[in-house]
Amino acid sequence: MTKYYIGLGSNLGERQNLLQEAVRQLGLLPEIQIQAVSHMYETPPWGKTDQPPFLNAVVKIRTDWQPEQLCSACQHIEQMLGRVRKEKWGARTIDLDILWGDDVCCHNERLTIPHPYLKERAFALIPLQELAPDLVIDGQAIDVWLEKTRDRENIRCTGLFKRE
Repeated sequence: MTKYYIGLGSNLGERQNLLQEAVRQLGLLPEIQIQAVSHMYETPPWGKTDQPPFLNAVVKIRTDWQPEQLCSACQHIEQMLGRVRKEKWGARTIDLDILWGDDVCCHNERLTIPHPYLKERAFALIPLQELAPDLVIDGQAIDVWLEKTRDRENIRCTGLFKRE
């Protein structure tokens, strides 16, 4: 089984409930084993800044699925939870991004793993570091990448996921 880290984000609607429901939906898939979930973090918008703040988290899973199958499942969950793609980096009810997969490298029109902006986004690195503190990305420790981000000071932990 391959270990993946999936980033979750929401800045529309009941953000906390949407993140929790996305994790629940992932866990309902028999092909996916949820290993851990980070704290939730409130973060300023990235890329397109004229929108509400996000709640972000990372979930660690294991699966035998190929990256494209996992991507399809994530997009299906997004659709179930009301995601509408209007503009790049725009506001959204829910976003599920495959950030990292152990020994996984994928680059095609639909999917890139590791995520192409991972090293620049404190909102992804902080919860990822919580679950994988020893992760090395492109030859550097996750701590090094996090120190290079500009927005890490504007991120605050809002608490744990509710456990069912």
